[in-house]
Amino acid sequence: MLPRLARMAALALAAGLMVSAPALAGAEAESDPVDVLGTWSFQTKPYRNGQCLMTGTMYLSPHPEEGQYTCELTAVEVCSMWGRSVVRQSCKARRFGNQVSIRSEIEEMLESKVEGLIYVPDNFTLTVESADRMFGALVSAVTAPAEFRRASNGIS
Repeated sequence: MLPRLARMAALALAAGLMVSAPALAGAEAESDPVDVLGTWSFQTKPYRNGQCLMTGTMYLSPHPEEGQYTCELTAVEVCSMWGRSVVRQSCKARRFGNQVSIRSEIEEMLESKVEGLIYVPDNFTLTVESADRMFGALVSAVTAPAEFRRASNGIS
């Protein structure tokens, strides 16, 4: 008698899951309608005691694996103590719900005012807040709040 009740309970549970699965999938899709592909501009808050600020652009493109993106990032760091650095980086982004993690590798130093400056790749941890805004932090040689805005393609 007990195995039969357990089997019936398992069947009832499975049927309930099959009925609710489409509803859950729909709710998940509705809670995250934002596509992060495309061009973004970003800026950090000042860091290193207010002596440095970073701005730049990032382009997110599709990757064969779901939840991953290929990206290119150009960072412009301006620091009062050593000037301006412009760094082209390749990056990989991974998305977990509304969280985006960006891991970069330096491809080329386009500009550097200090000879022998050691530049660390710029990584970011972000939260998607809307179709045109992500907010989070630069996590590199320093940590600083960062805001990403979807670039608008206006007429110049």
